Amino acid sequence: RAVGAAHLPRLQHRPRGAGPPHPTMPPPVLLRLCLCVAAAASSFILRGDHHLAGLFSLHTTARQDDTSLATFKSHGYCLAQALRFAVEEINNSTTLLPNVTLGYEIYDTCSESTNFHATLCALARKGRQDVQVLPSFQHYEPQAVAVIGPDSSRLALTTAAVLSLFLIPEVSISYEASTELLSLKQLYPSFLRTIPSDKQQVKAIFLLLQHFGWTWVVLLGSDDTYGRAGLDALQELLTASNVCVAYRGTLPANSDASNPELHNLVQILTDVKVNVTVVFSTRGRVLPFFEVAVQRNITDMVWVASEDWSLAQTVWQVPGIQTIGTVFGMAVEKPEPTMLERFEAWKMWEEGAVAECGSSAEAGRESAGSTRLDCTQCCTGCRALATVPDMYDAQGSFSVYSAVYAVAHGLHDLLGCASGACSKGTVYPWQLLQNIKEVNFTLYKSRISFDAHGDIRKGYDIVMWKWLGPKWASDVIGTFHVNPDRLSIDPGKILWHTEDVPECCCLSACKPGEMRLQQSRHKCCFSCVPCPPGTFLNTSDPFDCQACGLDEWAPAGSEVCFNRTIEFLSWSEPLSCALLALAVLLMLLITALAVLFALNASTPVVKSAGGKTCFLMLGSLACTCSSLFCYFGEPSRVACLLREPLFAISFTLFLSCVATRSFQILCIFKLNARWPALYEAWMRRQGPVLFVAASTAAQVALCVATEVASPSVPRREYGVRDERVMLECTRSAAADAATAYTLLLSAACFALSYAGTDLPAAYNEAKSLTVSLLLHLGCSAAVLCSHGTLRGQAETVARVLSALGTLAALLGGYFVPRAFVILLRPHQNTAEHFQMVIQEYTRRLAAA
Repeated sequence: RAVGAAHLPRLQHRPRGAGPPHPTMPPPVLLRLCLCVAAAASSFILRGDHHLAGLFSLHTTARQDDTSLATFKSHGYCLAQALRFAVEEINNSTTLLPNVTLGYEIYDTCSESTNFHATLCALARKGRQDVQVLPSFQHYEPQAVAVIGPDSSRLALTTAAVLSLFLIPEVSISYEASTELLSLKQLYPSFLRTIPSDKQQVKAIFLLLQHFGWTWVVLLGSDDTYGRAGLDALQELLTASNVCVAYRGTLPANSDASNPELHNLVQILTDVKVNVTVVFSTRGRVLPFFEVAVQRNITDMVWVASEDWSLAQTVWQVPGIQTIGTVFGMAVEKPEPTMLERFEAWKMWEEGAVAECGSSAEAGRESAGSTRLDCTQCCTGCRALATVPDMYDAQGSFSVYSAVYAVAHGLHDLLGCASGACSKGTVYPWQLLQNIKEVNFTLYKSRISFDAHGDIRKGYDIVMWKWLGPKWASDVIGTFHVNPDRLSIDPGKILWHTEDVPECCCLSACKPGEMRLQQSRHKCCFSCVPCPPGTFLNTSDPFDCQACGLDEWAPAGSEVCFNRTIEFLSWSEPLSCALLALAVLLMLLITALAVLFALNASTPVVKSAGGKTCFLMLGSLACTCSSLFCYFGEPSRVACLLREPLFAISFTLFLSCVATRSFQILCIFKLNARWPALYEAWMRRQGPVLFVAASTAAQVALCVATEVASPSVPRREYGVRDERVMLECTRSAAADAATAYTLLLSAACFALSYAGTDLPAAYNEAKSLTVSLLLHLGCSAAVLCSHGTLRGQAETVARVLSALGTLAALLGGYFVPRAFVILLRPHQNTAEHFQMVIQEYTRRLAAA
């Protein structure tokens, strides 16, 4: 059976409790290790009560179908050593698995074929080379109770698919096996890993771009599962945000610096002129890309590295790479130095056993025969391994170390070792899987536990490359924590290749209140247009101005809406107080005139003014004045219904009385001589009463009909001024009809008044009444002309002023002169005076 192993120094099993030698053992300057051919290499096998299968890429090949050109891979060797170190520690422990020993068998998975062969070997029955087919996975007893590895997403997907059929725990340990696909428990129920999934890494990169405000980036990824899945997840996050991808490219596989695809990719990167590039790739694929980038003089840019190459020695050793600019990277949280020191001490202790390899190399080559399945069997010589520390190796070693301890803790719980002695019963992998999922322990200050997807609860360090002259170094400038996801950056540790944070956007940011007008398929390329009045720019959608609410307003270029001011003629405003004071004065004047006329009702002046009709006229004017109070305060339904009809009906009553009185005077002094029967018929048939009642009734009917058909109700008018809401009554047809009727009646009164300009002086109020009616007509015309020009409060004030002016003119033209005679010229308020006036009028007519 060829197991794909390298002939390493035979393991010397130390007694339980014995630790590694003291870490101060002097390290060799150069560790030399011979990797030799063996068909059955027991040096990579350790027998124990329960076995682990270790799948590591100890070699790498240029072609997956040809292992004859395999080259040694120091990183895979370091991971294999970490497994051996962890197993030896556990076997020497008196508290973890106290009376149980762990064994292992390590396989070299440098190609897909060797990886699949190693997976089948782990599934094979103990001591056999076949996989038994059983009706249920619950009774499988394979060679290995758990598998550690492999160390790439491509190989892990194959291994996880096979092992999940048998529910054999697989704990992956490589940065490259971080693809989010492996978190799908429906497909890979037995897969767990001791590194964060790419889902967390993608979130960390996304938050890093957001933190610095970079919205115009290039995405590059390796042409494999790791690169494609990572870029897909990242682009999905960026698309849902305000970050745009100027270009997305793929780093070709199995290429070198002479590959024209790489040169074309670098040319595109130069043409798009983007300052920030995210490279989600494996270290092997990104190396030739940076060689070409340095050749083509790509400088002063910002690079965001995925964790696979962020600390890769092979990348930062590219000559001239110092000029490319600022390099940020994702890195798994740094392991505790104590563990690394112990691991290094253990490897130095192993040095003595390494020397045996030289003497067994020739024997290994002779025993190789024709067996050529495994990459390790293709080694034709020895390799020199320098002991230069590599953080990538350190982090990977701790992941392997954590994976072995996770399996050990699961076994510890399954075998009931808490009592001090472990059970010797059969361990089925599906049982162990449940226990591993539930482990929760601390390993060198690092918490080891798995979530529901089998992913370890770990975040990332945000690292930055630093150059101290020609020497490379890295510094942790921030961290990404999970549950909840949060990014913290220490700006004091960042050394930019420029003085300030580089900007990376297609266009400059818009000013507050300006929306983005997209100019191309990229949302980040836009022109800025101020939001029109009545709209605002919501931060959740910078590409569309949203309309304000009905009771809100906003000026042009606004980010918020403001509440509109509700406008009406309130009782407390100074202008309202002045108008109300005038209305009250008119009411007091009307009351005073009514009292005066009542006290002098039998006098000729009162009788000539209409007698008892004066009180009806004064009452109608009082009602007209009281209708003005309906214009103040917040409009209500009752106020809107009353103010127009009350004014129109009351004023119609007054004008009807004035017209009747004027007609009677004309009949007495002018028409009676020609048509004496006319006045007698007028008086006999109660003409004055009928006329006043009929004209008033017509106005009442007109107002009621129009209010029923189109009632005046309160409404909010939004279209007059942006920042105000006009609270007003709707103008019904009653207002226009009533105004027209009163104007017609006023014109009749004016004509009758003007016809009596030559009457006796005691009965001749034509001049003052004519002037009063002209003022009324002028006020009414002014109100009609301002309709549609004045709105809201101004319109209400105009109406009230017009009504006050009309009332004051009529009182001043008709009643005040008579009150003046009663109070100040009592000698004119006698029957003799009126007889003398009539006689003078008769003589004047006779003389004419």
